[in-house]
Order: sequence, then C-alpha cells, then structure tokens
Amino acid sequence: MQVEVDRLRSDVEANAEFGSLDVDGRGRTVLAGTDANRRARERLVDRLEDAGLDVRVDAVGNVAGRWTPPSADPGAAPVAAGSHLDSVPEGGIFDGPLGVYAALEAVRAMQDAGVDLDRPVEVVSFTEEEGQRFADGLLGSSVAAGERSVEDALSLTAERVDENGDGTGDEETLESALSSIGFRGEGRLDASEWDAWLELHVEQSQRLERAGVPVGVVTTITGITHCAVDVVGEADHAGATPMLERTDALVAASEFVRSVERAARDADSETAVGTVGSLDVSPNATNVVPGRVEMGVDVRDVDYDAMNDVVDDARTTLARIEDERGVETRLDRRFDLRPTPMSDRVREAAHDAGEAADVATLDLHSGAAHDTMHVAKVADAGLLFAPSRDGVSHNPAEWTDWDDCATATRVLAGALADLAGA
Repeated sequence: MQVEVDRLRSDVEANAEFGSLDVDGRGRTVLAGTDANRRARERLVDRLEDAGLDVRVDAVGNVAGRWTPPSADPGAAPVAAGSHLDSVPEGGIFDGPLGVYAALEAVRAMQDAGVDLDRPVEVVSFTEEEGQRFADGLLGSSVAAGERSVEDALSLTAERVDENGDGTGDEETLESALSSIGFRGEGRLDASEWDAWLELHVEQSQRLERAGVPVGVVTTITGITHCAVDVVGEADHAGATPMLERTDALVAASEFVRSVERAARDADSETAVGTVGSLDVSPNATNVVPGRVEMGVDVRDVDYDAMNDVVDDARTTLARIEDERGVETRLDRRFDLRPTPMSDRVREAAHDAGEAADVATLDLHSGAAHDTMHVAKVADAGLLFAPSRDGVSHNPAEWTDWDDCATATRVLAGALADLAGA
C-alpha cells in the first residue's frame, strides 16, 4: 500500500485554514460548535464522501464515514480510526486533524491497492476532544463509549461565540451550538460495536525525535489526578506586621509547590510527573501579607500506585506545613482517571505493520489524554505517535514533518488492514 504524502498534506493544510491565525508558525483556533468548526466538519464530510464512504453524524456531532469494500461482510464489526478536528486556543495544525485525515488516507491507500478485507473500516472525528468550551475534554468519545449520556452532553453550556470566534456574553448549550452549525445528528455512535480502534497522533514529546524512530506504539495512556488545594493563613499589613508574627499563606504554599516537584521526582516510577499549574493568591496586593492561596495540582503516571504515592505525600506535606506555619489546609482530589493500557492485539498489528513496511517502531507511553482512553474501555484500542519537532504541541510552533506524517500513516494503514482481515 502506498500513502500519498501530497494528498495527506493537502488535507491537513486545507483544514489548517479554518480558524487560522496571523502568527509565527501555523496556528489555528477551532473551538467546538463555532463557525470554524463547522467549516472543518463540512470539508471532512466532503472528503469522506469523495472517497466513497457512507457518512453519518450522531446526536453529539461525532462524524463517522464507513467504507465497506466488496470483499467485506457489511454486518461484521468494523475497524475504526480517527481523532478530532477541534483545537485549543492558538493551537497547532497537527494535533487532532492528522489523526482524522491519516485515517482517511489509510482507507484511500487500501482502496488504491485493492486490498480485500473481511470487515468495514470507519473514519471517525470526535466532538470536543480538547474541552475548551463544553465539559473537560474527550466529550464525543465519552458518549461513544457509553460513559456519558447523549442528554447529559447536549445539556452542557458554554459562552456563545460569534462567527469571528468572539464571546457574546450569553450562554448556549452544546445542542444549540451543534444545531447552529448543522451538525446535531441523530442516534449515538457506539464504540462498543467496533472490532478494534486505532488513533494516530503527534507525540507531544521528544522521545521519538531523540531516538530517531518514526513511529511510536503506545503501551499505556497515563492516569491523571487533579487536586484542589487551599492554604489559609492571615492577611496582614506588609509593613506593620513583624516577620515572626506572620501567617503567610503564600510562603506556606511555596513549600507545598516544591514538595510536589520532589515527590514526583522521587517516585518509584520513572514516568511519574507532578505539577502545581495554577495559583490564586488572595488578596493579591503588593502591600498585604497573603491570607489565602488556592492551587491546582496535576499528577500523572502509567503506574497508579505511584500516582497515589505522590498524592499521599502531598497530604503529609500539608499536615506538616499546618504544624510548622500555623496555616489551615485542605486537599480535594476532584478528578481521578486510572492509567489505560492499550490492546496487545492492536499493538502487535502496529508493530507487524511497521516491520512489513520496513519502518522502525518504538514502544512508549502517552503522558497526555486522548479519545482512545474512552474507546479502550469498550473495544480493543491502540494509539500511534508521529514525532513532534522539539516536542512542541498546543502551539503554532507545533510541527511534524510531512514525510513523518506519511510514514506513520503507512503503519496505520497496514495495522488497519491487518485488523480488518487483509
């Protein structure tokens, strides 16, 4: 099978024009349910239909195109692949769209080669993966996997935006947003009906680049825990309050920030990471001793026990800080997602496809969340990575060389053909 790099590049670059930004690099802002999202979706549907796929849109806007070759049993469980078309604000052009259009290019490569398959193949674009308007991310795949109801998803609200992407001040539901762009479909895309699933994504790290390997085969998608931490001291005058009489919440919080870094570095796992990514300091005035600090903590690893160890260390540190500094603290573990292992069958198909195409592959984990996390709970699922230059992502500087895109797509196509019974 031959992947046409120019055809794949043309698709990704055409998609990059929707919500494009006048910045250094290639940036775009495509939020779910906006005009830019509508245009991206419409072009995808056109391209799917041009390739002879039967397209449907479900109630939450998930788009799926099915190719049933003459050799396949139309009633057989399909093999599916894809990703998403939405972006973060001022994001790059590869995150999401590469996976969607690589899946389409894989189908076209199989068509051009006249590959006989036992199963249909579906190309999928999930709604609101990035979570920038509705929910916290992975919305469409959570509905497809049956973890969120259609009704719950459609009732989610966000600020309404105009055709320029500017906020209007009032709210709209996901149902209203999808209806306004013509992508409020019917029914529910059911991922449990798939025989297997594969997603191609840019790596968002430098492991492939450093190893000189063009394709990564993910072993496990990281678990994620989010904790809300409060440190309460006493606000006082910065000039009139002696140093030994202060209960400075920010100084106490700074000790906690350092402790999270230390706990993650010392964890019994090389892949554990811990981040204090947000702080809200009150009253946040230069001449006032800080009286309260609210922090957001992100802990991730493919080892759930290591994640728990970091959180336990955070609790212990807060108890010590209370005793030593006289502050009050609270930790609320608000979000907890366990690591998600990938299917051995799908991973083997990916490695075999790489070997058949004379393309080196490398086992690695994913430190970021992907739609595949939800699909893996109801179907055999896998995730492939293409190299990211300098590891940059969610940024207009995000870049993956076109030849690397095509090489990863060749492995994707080979794995899909294998899984579909070629």
